[in-house]
Amino acid sequence: MNRFILAATATLILAGPGQAQITEEDLANDQATPENVLTNGMGRHLQRYSPLDMLNKDNVANLVPAWAFSLGGEKQRGQETQPLIHDGMMYITGSYSRIYAIDLETGKEVWQYDARLPEGILPCCDVVNRGAAIFGDKIYFGTLDARIVALDLKTGDVVWRDKIADYKAGYSYTAAPLIVDGLVITGNSGGEFGIVGAVQARDAETGDLVWERPVIEGHMGMLNGEESTMTGELNATWPGDMWKTGGGATWLGGSYDIDTDTLIFGAGNPAPWNSWLRDAGTPKDDNSGDNLYAASRIGLDPATGEIKWHFQTTPREGWDYDGVNEVVAYTDREGNARYATADRNGFFYVLNREDGAFVAAYPFVKDISWAEGIDENGRPIFVEENRPGDPSASAEGNKGEIIFASPSFLGGKNWMPMAYSQNTGNFYVPSNEWGMDIWNEPITYKQGAAYLGAGFTIKPNYEDHIGSLKAIDPDSGEIVWEFKNDAPLWGGVMTTAGGLVFTGTPEGRFIAFDDETGEELWSFQTGSGIVGQPITWEQNGEQYVSVISGWGGAVPLWGGEVANKVNYLNQGGLLWTFRLPKELASAN
Repeated sequence: MNRFILAATATLILAGPGQAQITEEDLANDQATPENVLTNGMGRHLQRYSPLDMLNKDNVANLVPAWAFSLGGEKQRGQETQPLIHDGMMYITGSYSRIYAIDLETGKEVWQYDARLPEGILPCCDVVNRGAAIFGDKIYFGTLDARIVALDLKTGDVVWRDKIADYKAGYSYTAAPLIVDGLVITGNSGGEFGIVGAVQARDAETGDLVWERPVIEGHMGMLNGEESTMTGELNATWPGDMWKTGGGATWLGGSYDIDTDTLIFGAGNPAPWNSWLRDAGTPKDDNSGDNLYAASRIGLDPATGEIKWHFQTTPREGWDYDGVNEVVAYTDREGNARYATADRNGFFYVLNREDGAFVAAYPFVKDISWAEGIDENGRPIFVEENRPGDPSASAEGNKGEIIFASPSFLGGKNWMPMAYSQNTGNFYVPSNEWGMDIWNEPITYKQGAAYLGAGFTIKPNYEDHIGSLKAIDPDSGEIVWEFKNDAPLWGGVMTTAGGLVFTGTPEGRFIAFDDETGEELWSFQTGSGIVGQPITWEQNGEQYVSVISGWGGAVPLWGGEVANKVNYLNQGGLLWTFRLPKELASAN
C-alpha cells in the first residue's frame, strides 16, 4: 500500500465514528445531554443535577453494581475525583496526580498517566486531585507540583505541560480545571505557605498563557504577555508589605455563568492566619484591615481576567474560613437569577447574578460563635471577644488568648460540593458541626515554610454526630430536612430528576435519599470512606451511577480530636459503578 493510501486511511481512522471533538457548545449543554458528563459539576454552573428520571424513588432499591475499578498500587488514599464521561469512556483522576481512561462497558483500563512528582512537594491538605476537564481531543488536569498537563484523549500521551507556579515556594494544584471559549482556566493552592492566589487562562490547544489575575490587591495582572491592571488598590486594605505574601489561594477552581459571561472563583484565607498582623491595629469600625480579595467570591471577565465584581464573606478573616466554596448559578422560585454559596464560616449566601451583590444570608450550622449574624450589606456582625487574641498584647508576647470558635477552621462546609435540585428548588449541603480551640502566635514569612501564626485543636460540637447533610430552602434559609452522620461528611452531593439525592460517608456508605423528605431509600457499602463526587449518565437505555471510594483528605491530617475519632477508617482507591437494569426499572 503506498504512503498516500496509508495517510488517507490514518485520516479516516482519526476522524471516524466515535472521534467527535468536544466543542464549546457541548460544554455549554452538558446538563441537557445525559449520555455524557463533560464538566466538573455536571454543568459549568455546578448544580450537580441530572435530568434523568429512569432511576427514581420507586425503583432505586433495584440499583446494582455493574463493575468496579481499582486505582492500584500503594497510593490508596484521598480519592476526591469526579468522573467524566465521553464517547464510551470514563476519565478519573487519582491521588498523587494520576489520571485514568476506563472503558465504560467493561470497567477495563485503557490507559493511565502518572505525573512524575519531584521530591519536596508541599501539599497542604493531602495528596488529592478533584478531577479533570476535556475539550477538543484533549484532557487536562493539574498536579501536586503546580503544573497543568494536556493529554491526548485516546492515548494518554502528553501534548503539552506548563508550570502554574513554583512548588518550592509552597504552590500546588488539586482542582478540576475549567474550560471556557477555548481557554483552560486554573487557580492555585498553597494558602498556608504565604503564596499569592491567582487565576490563569491558557490556550487549550497550545498551553500558552493568555492572562493571569492575582486576587490579592497590589499585584499586577497580565494579558497577552504584558502587564494589564493592578488588582485593587495598593495598601487600601493591607498594611505595609503584607500583601506580598497575602494568601488567597484559588484552590477549589471556579464556575462559569454563560448568561452573564462571568467566571466566578473563590479566594481563600489571607496569610498568615494571625489577623492582628494584617490589620495593624485598625479600629473595629475601619474596613482597612479587610484584606481584599481574600475570603471572597470574585467575578472575572473570561476574555481578559479583569475583575467585574467581588463579594467578601469574611473580612478581617482570622479563623481560616476560606472563601473558596463553589458558587452555583440557579433561578429562584420567583424567577430571579441568583448565585448560592455555602461558606466555611457557617453562613449560606444568596447573591445577585448580574453583579454579585448581596441578597440574603442564613446560618446553616447550629453554633456559629464568631459572628452574631450578617447585616443588610452582607457584612458579618463580629463577636469581638471570639476573635483569637493578639500575641503582642500578652505578657510573654508569644501566644494570644485562646478562644473557642465554631465552626472549626475546616468549616461549616469545606470543599465538598453541594447540589441544587430543579425538582424541589432546594440545595443539599454537606456540612459539619464542629468547633475549635484557636490561638494566635508570632510568625514571620519564610519561603516554602508554613505561614500560619496560629495553633488549634478541633472538637466535635455534639456527641451523636459531626456530619450533617441538610436540605436548605434558599428563599427562606429553612432547613427542610437533615441527615446526621457520626463522622464528618467530606464527599460531594448529586441530585436527579427522579427525586433522588446521592452522597457518601467516611464510613463507606453510598446513600440515596428522597429529595423531599430525606428518607434513606438505598445504600451500598463501598469498603472505604467516600470523599469523592458522584455522577449519573444514560447508557444503552439504562441509567448508571458512579462514585469513587477512598478515605483521606484534610480530616485525618488536620482534624485534632476529630481525627482521633475516625482513625479506624480504612484508606482505599476503588471506583464503583452501578446500573438500574431495564427489566427492573418499573419494579418496586
